[in-house]
Amino acid sequence: MANSTMLLKVACLAMMCMVLSTSMANGALTCGQIVTVASPCIGYLRNPRPQPPPQCCSGLNSLNNQAKATPERRAACQCLKNTVLSIPGISLPTLADLPHKCGINLPYKVTPSIDCNTVH
Repeated sequence: MANSTMLLKVACLAMMCMVLSTSMANGALTCGQIVTVASPCIGYLRNPRPQPPPQCCSGLNSLNNQAKATPERRAACQCLKNTVLSIPGISLPTLADLPHKCGINLPYKVTPSIDCNTVH
């Protein structure tokens, strides 16, 4: 039952992001699309294992490759930050280590308190 409730919350959040967000520069991903691509990471962030699921890392790598310009990276950061803050039970140390575990080199630390306006 709790998993059903969480999935419903994530789906509602994704729909809300799709409705409220505009497309990022040059028709890039919307917040709803970002949430959908990153959703395979949620279970791992709530119940860490030695390695994140392959679909989590492939989704994050895809997002990282698509968000090249600063406005796109900032929009993706804000979307993911808002999403993470809305999901209870996220392991913050696991969240901070996720880019490293997925082989993504980010020039900033991933935390719920990140100021997305500083992301380049």
